[in-house]
Amino acid sequence: MPVKYLKQLWNEKPFLVIILLAAFVRLIAAILSKGYGMHDDHFLVIEPSQAWVDGTDYDNWLPKNQVNPVPQGHSFFYVGIHYLLFLFLKFAGISNPQVKMLIVRLIHAAFSMIIVTAGYRIAGKISGGKAARQVGILLALLWFMPFMSVHNLVEIVCIPFLMLGIWMILKSGDTKNDILKYAAAGLVMGIAFSVRFQSLLFIGGTALALLFTRKWYHAIAFGTGALIMIFIIQGITDFFIWGYPFAELKEYVRYNIEARNEYLTDSWYKYLLLICGIIIPPLGLFHLFGFLRTKRKYLLLFLPAIIFLVFHSMFPNKQERFIFPIIPFFVILGVAGWQDFTGKSKFWLRNTGLMKGCLLFFWIINIILLAFVTPTYSKKSRVESMTYLSHYPDINNLMIEDTNRGSTVPLPLFYLGHWANIYQLSQEVSKKTASHYHSLESLDYFRSSNPAEYPEFILFFGDKNLDGRLKNVMTIFPSLQYETRIDPGFTDRFMTWINPANKNESMYIYRNVSVNEASGNKHQ
Repeated sequence: MPVKYLKQLWNEKPFLVIILLAAFVRLIAAILSKGYGMHDDHFLVIEPSQAWVDGTDYDNWLPKNQVNPVPQGHSFFYVGIHYLLFLFLKFAGISNPQVKMLIVRLIHAAFSMIIVTAGYRIAGKISGGKAARQVGILLALLWFMPFMSVHNLVEIVCIPFLMLGIWMILKSGDTKNDILKYAAAGLVMGIAFSVRFQSLLFIGGTALALLFTRKWYHAIAFGTGALIMIFIIQGITDFFIWGYPFAELKEYVRYNIEARNEYLTDSWYKYLLLICGIIIPPLGLFHLFGFLRTKRKYLLLFLPAIIFLVFHSMFPNKQERFIFPIIPFFVILGVAGWQDFTGKSKFWLRNTGLMKGCLLFFWIINIILLAFVTPTYSKKSRVESMTYLSHYPDINNLMIEDTNRGSTVPLPLFYLGHWANIYQLSQEVSKKTASHYHSLESLDYFRSSNPAEYPEFILFFGDKNLDGRLKNVMTIFPSLQYETRIDPGFTDRFMTWINPANKNESMYIYRNVSVNEASGNKHQ
């Protein structure tokens, strides 16, 4: 009976089913998926915004805190929204970092529902109800989407603005009376630029698609709307902070060109393989084929997506998350193109069972991955270490010992609750310029330093050669006392096992007894 009812509900009200499923898994992710996924979604959003609320400046982004003021290449729009949110929460009396981040994840979960809704609408508009159902359920339950959607990844946050803009264009007419609607679409998509600068490629591709279809006035209206919004958000903000518009954009472009080979580099076809891989084969390959077949029929979606893909495929720096903004458009076009092909293919019309088998395989693997990834507590050992130490109210200095490997990972001080000085002892001196970070080549620094700089706690990252590293530190701080060990979550351990470059290891916390006793610092 329940199965029959669900089939009936799916046939009669597919959009309702899709929305409920999407909301359910995103709610689970918002509640359980604590921590942060990558460096940028925490240290370029959460840390600086909370620091401004607390009256300090994480990483010295603002000119007043720099000796020779120069932009850092960061948009202030998205981080500024979090600043206002955290300021509101402060006045509301909410100070617990984990509670604040739960609120942040819930907001992002709700905002990401636009991706599912707009994807369903766009697919229905261009290819009909069957495609809309397939696209909607994929965007709702694709294994990595709920996890990514609740975290602070600008590559995900910019997507709703792009999809809303495309939807506004699709449902508008082609007459001159609709020009204002195209301008409004440009205004909406222009917001995406200040979330993720590379969105300009997609915005420009949309304008080109309008020009190629000879919608001259509509293209001009769309482009004008986008430029106005970009200038209002990015240009005026930078003018007030730096004295001239687009200062951060200029620095961002300069830095990325100069540092293009300093991060992950790979072959030009990396993103093609990535997209086909995350949309589990063979379905991913089917969608790639379908995507490529839509270049003429659905130019408005295809051209901006392919321009975005080609640029990132040619640019040396190829981090996986960079391609996320076009994933929903790839799904929409992939489903539409593949459905159009199979509807005319004699082979697939004769072998419907084979297609059902491929879809069954996809959903079995996807659901397994979805259940595995959605509740992931990412970077657990780092976050929980700071949460544990937050119960000591008067920590002024911490030290990380990570000489077992290369440069040290930064500590998420947001969860500590205040901005202690961090001393990093590692094989490779960090390039961080933040005033509260101090990279050390050796412990000799403390032999001649002021005792006020001595760390109250020392965190040993990983257990490799732990005894030897502990003995070395105790030559300077002999009164170390073992406090606790914080282990990474299952997914973190799995990711490290796959690639040891993922630094997700246990954190061993030692208390510097003499310093804590002198200050009267006790666990609360």
